Amino acid sequence: VQLQASGGGLVQPGGSLRLPCVASGRISSPNFMGWYCQVPANQRELVARMHSGGLTNYASSVKGRFTISRDNAKNTVYLQMNRLTPEDTAVYFCSLYNGGTATWGQGTQVTVSS
Repeated sequence: VQLQASGGGLVQPGGSLRLPCVASGRISSPNFMGWYCQVPANQRELVARMHSGGLTNYASSVKGRFTISRDNAKNTVYLQMNRLTPEDTAVYFCSLYNGGTATWGQGTQVTVSS
């Protein structure tokens, strides 16, 4: 399984970004696809994840601002990020978890700055 993430970049505070991540290879269901973020010297933290059946989990810091969605037919997960703040600056990693195995994408940098 491989994950290809994209959509990061530089955005002003209050702006929006959309991060897509496409999974390829032999992908079994059920599974979780989601996004984690990491800043230097910190651990990777959950931002949002979505089960193939529709269940979602969000970090408290992004509830009401970020929305995760997925297209199971395309093996793609999306993270819509609205009302971004400088505290959202991080490298964002896409993940797929099933059967006790986690697969990670390469990470995409999100920088929120004026």
